[in-house]
Amino acid sequence: MPERQSQSSGEGGPAVGNETANLDVSRVVTLVGTSIAIFTFLLFFLYPRFASDEIDPVLFQLTLIVIGVAIFSLVYAGLYFYTLTLPYSLDPAESGAIQRRGDLFWLIGYSVLLLEPSLILLTVRLLVVALVWLALWVSYIYLTLHEYRKALRQRVR
Repeated sequence: MPERQSQSSGEGGPAVGNETANLDVSRVVTLVGTSIAIFTFLLFFLYPRFASDEIDPVLFQLTLIVIGVAIFSLVYAGLYFYTLTLPYSLDPAESGAIQRRGDLFWLIGYSVLLLEPSLILLTVRLLVVALVWLALWVSYIYLTLHEYRKALRQRVR
């Protein structure tokens, strides 16, 4: 089957083909699997401590909410990327819009997934380590926003 290619916006942006979309789907599936493993870890190891009031109940629940946001954002991204692999034809503008939505959900999921270790560390009261991890996460967010603005100026997608 020949590879279907489409332009991201019809304005000379990068081509999005089946191979790229399949790689995006594969990347998302891996991150969703990792996220579900983290969620299972949280429930298996921390829920008994939550039930016996050994850990902060608000932080524990916030941590579970954050991992849920990560999982579903990544799943939504996978759905958009998978749509690009389907054999029907999309016009270049529609294909680019689908790719951008997938990218946005992937970025949200990936970003909150990276926040998860800080929340786990805070939940188990390892404050110094948690603050270092949180500082690293904030630096990641800063770098991501900087690169996003640069990509917007260059009309990458």
